[in-house]
Amino acid sequence: MSEATAAQIERREPLMKIRGLTKEFKIKSRKLGAKPQILHALSDVSLDVYEGETLGIIGESGCGKSTLGRTIIQLHKATAGTVEYQGRNIFELKGAELKALKKDIQMVFQDPYSSLDPRNTCEDIIAEPLKVHNIITDPKARQERVLELMREKGVRNIVFSSSCTVYGQPEVLPVTEQTPRQPATSPYGNTKQICEDILRDTTAAYGELYGIALRYFNPIGAHPSALIGELPKGIPGNLVPFITQTAAGIRPCLSIFGDDYDTSDGSAVRDYIDVVDLARAHVVAVDRMVGGKSRSNYEFFNVGTGRGRSVIELVETFEKVTGVEVPHKIVGRRAGDIEKIWADTTFANRELGWKATRPIEETLASAWAWEKHLRGMK
Repeated sequence: MSEATAAQIERREPLMKIRGLTKEFKIKSRKLGAKPQILHALSDVSLDVYEGETLGIIGESGCGKSTLGRTIIQLHKATAGTVEYQGRNIFELKGAELKALKKDIQMVFQDPYSSLDPRNTCEDIIAEPLKVHNIITDPKARQERVLELMREKGVRNIVFSSSCTVYGQPEVLPVTEQTPRQPATSPYGNTKQICEDILRDTTAAYGELYGIALRYFNPIGAHPSALIGELPKGIPGNLVPFITQTAAGIRPCLSIFGDDYDTSDGSAVRDYIDVVDLARAHVVAVDRMVGGKSRSNYEFFNVGTGRGRSVIELVETFEKVTGVEVPHKIVGRRAGDIEKIWADTTFANRELGWKATRPIEETLASAWAWEKHLRGMK
């Protein structure tokens, strides 16, 4: 390195300047009245990071590498020291200023199971920072940007979790893939139609991209191990968690919306598909694209069982399978609900080589086993 280059580097201001950063954790003693012990996780760490520079910090497990990152971005409160970013002490920032800073400084955690929420799709995970930081506020524009990012990073195949709600209330049953889409009866169905259109248009515009929309009917159930299942955030949005929570005594009574529909018992009819069968549909959809078996850049398939069941029938089947009574009452219809829908899966069966196979009794038993596992019930 020449003296001129060294002098130029010497004059540069660091992008980030860390001085005397210290982090101590108090560990409570198990002995009554004893003083807590102090764990010195970081001790007087000082370093500079310059623009365009990549700095690697190497050390054995437990030496404080992750703690350093967490303390810099204030997931841990520093015991002492300062961190300056572009000349500002970030420990003094609060509110909107601190939130704005987090667009520039982020941490990529090493544990994928805690970093990637299994309840969210890849699209949701990629789009979340765009939403949280108000970078793109329009949902449609946000999804378009996610597709652009996937294309830029070489992701060529996309499976979209669509829904039978794109059909609205069909005039003819069962619905095939050729059934015309009707105006959506709910915001949820509307967003699914919009997302399908974006995927269709994107794959048409960029010939190297392939997409498959799987039109879910009504996924229910859990993994046979009872270790993986649906974990609603707050109030459940689907029927079966309401059934299992009522059976477990978490909820006093199940409300059935409407008994005056044009169905066998007056309650709404749906096509309930086991979540494991649904997972298998995803696997074969990915295999179809990766294996070059797609017939066009954009395809869509019905993912259901081909059999409709009423809400009352599902409740009665659950009670029969588990031997547990589900207190329920009939209330008025819910706005946005359609009367009845079930799938014709002939096309998916033929093209994908896939078919739903798990009996409804096993599906409901698995949902109950999962609920008991969550609640610690025997």
